[in-house]
Amino acid sequence: MKSINKKKIINDPVHGFIKIPSDLIYDLIEHPVFQRLRRIKQLGLTFYVYPGATHTRFQHTIGAVHLMEQAISHLKLKNIDISPEEEEAVLIAILLHDIGHGPFSHAMENSLIRGISHETLSKYLMSGLNKEFNGKLDLAIQIFNNQYPKKFLHQLVSSQLDMDRMDYLKRDSFFTGVVEGNIGTDRIIKMLDVNNDQLAIEAKGIYSIEKFLLARRLMYWQVYYHKAVISSEILLVKILNRIRYLEERGKKVYCTPTLEYFVQNTVNKEFLERNTSEVLNKFIRLDDTDIFVSAKQWIDHPDNVLRILADGIVNRKLPRVEISKKKFEKERIDHIHQNICKLKNIGAKDAEFLLSEQSLSNSAYSLIDNNINIVFNDGTMKDIAEVSDVLNISNMNQPSKKYVLCYPKDCG
Repeated sequence: MKSINKKKIINDPVHGFIKIPSDLIYDLIEHPVFQRLRRIKQLGLTFYVYPGATHTRFQHTIGAVHLMEQAISHLKLKNIDISPEEEEAVLIAILLHDIGHGPFSHAMENSLIRGISHETLSKYLMSGLNKEFNGKLDLAIQIFNNQYPKKFLHQLVSSQLDMDRMDYLKRDSFFTGVVEGNIGTDRIIKMLDVNNDQLAIEAKGIYSIEKFLLARRLMYWQVYYHKAVISSEILLVKILNRIRYLEERGKKVYCTPTLEYFVQNTVNKEFLERNTSEVLNKFIRLDDTDIFVSAKQWIDHPDNVLRILADGIVNRKLPRVEISKKKFEKERIDHIHQNICKLKNIGAKDAEFLLSEQSLSNSAYSLIDNNINIVFNDGTMKDIAEVSDVLNISNMNQPSKKYVLCYPKDCG
């Protein structure tokens, strides 16, 4: 049997040519659990606002592996002790960090599988892959779970300055065309260091970190929390809620077989623990395609509410979104609710599926969660919030909270 050439090169529009670091990583990339990420959009329905934002979790994860390889190389040049086994393991940890994402990434998190984060699902799937690969992922899983003695390796995978954030900011900026999110990953990676087993940045890299934090804040409000993005994500959640409502009342709604499983079962933590193998086998077959294939059928469903919601998501007829720093008055919400009942000719309960009130919260930097440390020439280390003289990073720690009201455009 002819052996497979695993020394592949991937041409990435963001980082250029990316080489696959090892045979094991090649085999993991080729596995169906990872290949599924080609069918999961990185930014969910953001392409309804920024047409170029159709990039996938697959692209993002390959980019994060590339940045991780660069980071490890630069740390080794600074005499940080990282063995070949540790290097491969941390590359595997970042490669698999997103395999637990469901359709449209964050848009449907906690809707299909309730109360379980994508990080938790990633752990379940990594455990299954580890059995399939005869324990070769043991070290990678330890690093991913922050159970390995060298804590800085986990910080490279998951922290406020990890390779995940560095790739998605640069990549999302590239594909949306929002230049404010473009960050200097090369400069930041060259400034990485390790001090007392903590990931740190050399003092001369402080301005790059300030730009990184500012870029993240701007991307949240300009891209991730854009009104139309919020509107489309609310539509998706409302559609699932409506389908479950109809199914519970004996009204059949077409879904692809895989999606049907998650509609007809209450898949929560207890259900997952009882039916782990079955749930995971169904989950790895679930992707963006299931939602759109089904939604095109829902446009013709006899239920008026489901038709409105499905037409909105398929043909981009998005509801209006209002964002305020203050909670919306009950009188205003009640007025819109009454208008929906009247103009859509539906009952009060049905109208609730076309109306949504919720809140958004974002902080660009956390003072208590894996701080970004600046290390000086004398070996002292301080939090970026203490030494930054350009940004008021302490204020960035305060969550920026806003309230959202979403309803049909003709019912305000």
